[in-house]
Amino acid sequence: MKISLVIADVASWNCAIALICLILLVSIRENSSPRDQPVKGSQLLERPCDEIYVVGEGETLHTISDKCGDPFIVEQNPHIHDPDDVFPGLVIRITYSKPRKLLR
Repeated sequence: MKISLVIADVASWNCAIALICLILLVSIRENSSPRDQPVKGSQLLERPCDEIYVVGEGETLHTISDKCGDPFIVEQNPHIHDPDDVFPGLVIRITYSKPRKLLR
């Protein structure tokens, strides 16, 4: 009876140590975010903007078009009557054209 209690006690401690190790491993992985790593070449071809875009302070349709790769913002957004009347908070739809090739 005493031997089975010792075995159960050792097993409990081993499980506790294994659980603590797993928790530490997960917390270390979460703290090392990909934002801290440099951008790879293939990541440059990913979409820089979401399909729904909210205009920020100081942005124009031209800067948004360059940033998001959508030369047809006015055509895709019939609620924009005057391209010069763009204000922060305006919601626009972004339609992506073919991805641009990187210049070397």
